[in-house]
Amino acid sequence: MDQSKSKPKSKFMENFISASNIMPMKKMSRDENVNTPYFDKVMAEIANATPARQMIFGISSGWVCGFFAMKVGRSSALALGGGIILLQIASDKGFININWDKVNRSIDNVSTTIEVASQKQASWISKLLKFAENNTTFTGGLIGGFLIGLASH
Repeated sequence: MDQSKSKPKSKFMENFISASNIMPMKKMSRDENVNTPYFDKVMAEIANATPARQMIFGISSGWVCGFFAMKVGRSSALALGGGIILLQIASDKGFININWDKVNRSIDNVSTTIEVASQKQASWISKLLKFAENNTTFTGGLIGGFLIGLASH
C-alpha cells in the first residue's frame, strides 16, 4: 500500500481525521465523579480536546441550538402574541376585568425574585465567559453554527 494514502499529509488533516473518532472520557474516581457537576465535566472534556474536535463540537452544538431556538422562538411568539390579542379582545368586550394594581404588584414581586436569582447565577455566567475566552475555537464554531442553525428552516 502506498504510504501517502495511509498517512495524513498535514497536521490539520491529522487533527480533522482524529476529530471524527469518539472523544475518550477521562476516568474519575467515584467521589470525584459524584461531586463534579455535569456541566464542568463537559467543559473540561471540550477544553482538553484538539482544536479540530472543538470546532466540530462547537459547530454541531451551535447548529442544533440555533435550529431549535428558531423553531421554539416562532412557536413562543405565536402563542404569546395570540394570548395578548385574545386577552385584549376579551377585556374590550367586557368578558374579563383586569385588576392592573394587582398585576403591577405581581410584576414587582417577580422582578425582586429575578434579582435574587440573578445574583446566584453570576458565578455560573462568569465561569461560562471564562471558558469562552479560553476556548476561542469552540466559541467561534458555536457562534457560527448557531447562526447557520437560525438560517436553516
